[in-house]
Amino acid sequence: MVSMGPRQLALALDHSESFAREDFLAGPSNAAALALIERWPDWPDRVVVLVGPEGAGKSHLAAIWAQTAGARLVAARSLEAVNLPATLATGALVVEDLASGAFDERALFHLLNLVREEAASLLITARQPPSAFSIDLRDLASRLQALPVVQLAAPDDALLRALIVKLFADRQLAIEESLVAYLVTRIERSFAAVRAAVERLDREALRQKRPVTRALAGELFREPAAAR
Repeated sequence: MVSMGPRQLALALDHSESFAREDFLAGPSNAAALALIERWPDWPDRVVVLVGPEGAGKSHLAAIWAQTAGARLVAARSLEAVNLPATLATGALVVEDLASGAFDERALFHLLNLVREEAASLLITARQPPSAFSIDLRDLASRLQALPVVQLAAPDDALLRALIVKLFADRQLAIEESLVAYLVTRIERSFAAVRAAVERLDREALRQKRPVTRALAGELFREPAAAR
């Protein structure tokens, strides 16, 4: 049976996703990235980049590394407003969501130089390899092209299933295997699609005051994603 409990009585109750190491879902698609995080400080460079689609686990891996390395975290779009020497004071830093045209080039160039001067470590997360960015500052472009990149690939069936279970568990919901099997065949094969499906099911269950079941999923996801 599906476990609902008192949680379903509070329609506006927030939920939180665990970024602990023990809650990271490992699989072939993220094995190289996880290995990189766990081998620190034995990295191929002072600066490394994790690249993958939305929801692929970049932030989770960054949080695991930040806990291990004592790193601070800063959004790439905020680099200009940050005191870089103070932010790098622990000797380790995560810059999240680096995107072409959405960060201050001189601030990032200064940060890359500072990391090497201080013998610090920098982990950058992005959806695309920085080498593909349109960069005006020539010296920065050459630096970014030389950075080692570790790619997170699309999930396999096992990882998709595990992610579905975990995301519902983060919402304090235990679900049946039949629902998991149904969703895997009905949604786009991506991390973002899994998160959107879980959110949609939970929201609709709360609205209708129903449990999250295979029957509810059947009403919301009637056809395979490939057929739409």
